[in-house]
Amino acid sequence: MQARIWVDDHDSIFRKGLLSCVVAEGFAVVGESARLRPAPDLETVDVLLCEADGAGLPRILSVTKDTRVRTVAIVPATPEHLLYDTVDAGVAAVLLRADLTPTVLGGALRAVVGGATAFPSGLVPQLLSRAARSGTGGRQALSGRDLAVLRFLSEGDDTRAIADALGYSERTVKNIVHDLLMKINCRNRAHAVAVATRQGLI
Repeated sequence: MQARIWVDDHDSIFRKGLLSCVVAEGFAVVGESARLRPAPDLETVDVLLCEADGAGLPRILSVTKDTRVRTVAIVPATPEHLLYDTVDAGVAAVLLRADLTPTVLGGALRAVVGGATAFPSGLVPQLLSRAARSGTGGRQALSGRDLAVLRFLSEGDDTRAIADALGYSERTVKNIVHDLLMKINCRNRAHAVAVATRQGLI
């Protein structure tokens, strides 16, 4: 069966170029969107080709929770932590926007459709080194309160919304977030949601 691709990018001109490349590489385009609006019907999608930026990670996480859909993320070369956060979100492939060509795109899509992963060659040694340094053995167990806050973060709620929902002060919520970031060795909220989702905590 021909792989079904959904293409998402906020830049309409860039998105049209992606669509043309996807079709030229022999894949079926089943839809397009800007920042996943409108949201795809995941039952009709095999691969989501999606831009990833700081604001885009929660959207990607909402898709990677559905194991039927594999995600190919297009990211800027910097900042470096965005690359790591995107990988932690559980994507099947990462493509650097500045290095993207029809050949690179086609190769990544074929790899992902075949069940493999695809990452920039220069990024692989860094990912392996980072995984060896961080591991999971030193992470502390999260409390029920930590997990509750994580779930709200995964929905994109801000500090005030979380405080109102849980009956805490905003300062208390900020302290909880700070502590859970320390417990799971994460840099920021998006990274924490990515790690928690990948580990099945939320």
